[in-house]
Amino acid sequence: MIVVCPSCQTQYDLDERLVQEPSFIARCSKCQHLFSAYRPVRVEEIRFLDLAAAKSRDDLANILAISNQKGGVAKTSTCLNLGLSLARQGKRVLLVDFDVQANLTISLGYKESVSFYEVLNGGANSLEEALIQTKYPNLWLFPSNKNMVLLNKKYFGAPNFEFVLKDRLLPIKARFDFIVIDTPPSIEFLTLNALTTAHLIVIPSQCDYLSAHGIDQILKLIGLIKAKTNPSITPRVLMTMFDKESTASKMICSKLNRLYAGMIFETIIEMDPRIREAQILGMPVLEYNSQSKAGLQYVQLAKEILGQPQPNGSAAQPIVG
Repeated sequence: MIVVCPSCQTQYDLDERLVQEPSFIARCSKCQHLFSAYRPVRVEEIRFLDLAAAKSRDDLANILAISNQKGGVAKTSTCLNLGLSLARQGKRVLLVDFDVQANLTISLGYKESVSFYEVLNGGANSLEEALIQTKYPNLWLFPSNKNMVLLNKKYFGAPNFEFVLKDRLLPIKARFDFIVIDTPPSIEFLTLNALTTAHLIVIPSQCDYLSAHGIDQILKLIGLIKAKTNPSITPRVLMTMFDKESTASKMICSKLNRLYAGMIFETIIEMDPRIREAQILGMPVLEYNSQSKAGLQYVQLAKEILGQPQPNGSAAQPIVG
């Protein structure tokens, strides 16, 4: 292993067998500077089921990722309630919790479940065996747990690591009409895999001052993904937590519509305290309250994605499907 003194830049070739700990204190023999050094982390090779199929441009239709690098924009709420809304339209839906925090899994009332980490490391014979059929008709969950954080440490930077989620989903994809992936608010193994796998990226965004910046960040990342691993990717912005009584919300909503014309969903998700109440009880908001304003708007979002008529009488082409 190569160790470099940060003070004088002298390089040392150190035998890795002499270093047992992940970090240690070293002293430069040239300038006597004391500094922290780290044992290099070796990424592990990923065994793909069918890498050629995973790298193809096909088989992406009807896979959605909910993503934004800005936190607190209702990513998990959107994943859960959009998924249930699609299921209520008679579609077979798989929700994939691809976030270390496992908020989607917890929101459905599950804990201590097998995750993608165990599937990839032999703890489950296949991804299919890890799926949970929820108590809601047509709705399945692929859960998460705290071990997901290890995926980034073990595999980030391995050859073709961006394709591993798509590789594992392809054998079961035909079972579902829609696969909806919840992602963390960061750029690493999990987010890059989700964006490489999905055809449609739903970008939830609050109508607040910092929202445009958050949208710009994820759009730049999507541009890189489009150029490198997923040319079929399509981004759409969903306005969430909209306060119709707030002048600022209305102004920012109007601004976002101008900035991202043609990329904004017609449906807007309004502020609704019932969503937080439903989260506490571990259920989708429409199961908690059938008259929830936001819940009914998620139903309308599902219909918009499916190309069904909107409240104003318009009917767009299906976004996916």
